[in-house]
Amino acid sequence: MTTAQSTPVKTATPSATATPAARLQNAVIKYGFIFVTVALFLYFALSEGSFRESATLLDTLRYVSVAAILGLGVTLTMAVGGMDMSVGAVAGLGVSVAAQTMVVYNQIGTVAILAVLAAGAVVGLLNALLIVVLKIPDMLATLGTLFIVQGLKLVLVDGQSITPGMTLDDGTTAPGKFTEGFLKIDRGTVLGIPISVLVFGGLTVVAWVFLARTRWGRVLYAIGANPEASRLAGIRVGAYRALAYVLSGVLASVGGLILASRIGQGDVSAGTSQLLEAVAVALVGTSVLGRGRPNVWGTALGAVLIGIITTGLTIKGLPYYTQDVVEGAVLILALVFSFTLSKRRTA
Repeated sequence: MTTAQSTPVKTATPSATATPAARLQNAVIKYGFIFVTVALFLYFALSEGSFRESATLLDTLRYVSVAAILGLGVTLTMAVGGMDMSVGAVAGLGVSVAAQTMVVYNQIGTVAILAVLAAGAVVGLLNALLIVVLKIPDMLATLGTLFIVQGLKLVLVDGQSITPGMTLDDGTTAPGKFTEGFLKIDRGTVLGIPISVLVFGGLTVVAWVFLARTRWGRVLYAIGANPEASRLAGIRVGAYRALAYVLSGVLASVGGLILASRIGQGDVSAGTSQLLEAVAVALVGTSVLGRGRPNVWGTALGAVLIGIITTGLTIKGLPYYTQDVVEGAVLILALVFSFTLSKRRTA
């Protein structure tokens, strides 16, 4: 008995059937944000000679390293469908813990680093408890944590900044100081590249491998896309969501280490402005290559764009308050790429 073999039917691909307008829209969605970044870079580089100097470019990356690292933590929590609003406060807590450890308790830099990382992990666990166990919505839980941590860092230092040689409550002088090794976290260089930039680059690669090349990362994305389906597939949704928030807390504490090394004292206001930039770069990153979902390289590129805007406008002598306007406009433009245009494409 013979069987008739069917001839495969060729179907036209979307790219083959798309109109010129549709292809242009696809290109804008996929590459629009990258084009904006390159265009702004070229504009400042061609109009301001000092912007082209290697020292300026490295200082730009050094400036955005904290927001970028915090943004990586936010990206991890966005991958599971959440949002960590406590990262700025955790970074500020890291500054206070580092100063308290070295200046007041006269410990070495290594002890301070371990204490700061542990503090970040504890805050991450607190967020996980509130969200996973107590079922509080992510943003509300982490906003509550934000206020707790901001108050806690003031309690730790009695509401005042910690500086070497300061007078303590008992009338004695603080015995310690920020060690030279600790200060090199942000002020030191390797082959001319700031260590904080190397940390930013290294953590970006590690986070990308984790999210894009491991089973854990794929599971995080699956949970963010459909937590109920993930649960029915046997995935321990609560454990993975907890992991995302703990990692976010640790990354925020790394940002705190860089901040502490940068300012060289326990500034009680440190980290306050970092939350908005961290959330902004993570949201901006969703528009890179038209993915419409949180991704590590998008977050890194978003941080670089923020740095280009800030450095370029500063060199041009524009008032500092104009930077917020421009950064907000760029954020809105990126979100248009990610949401408005992509929805029109699929409509």
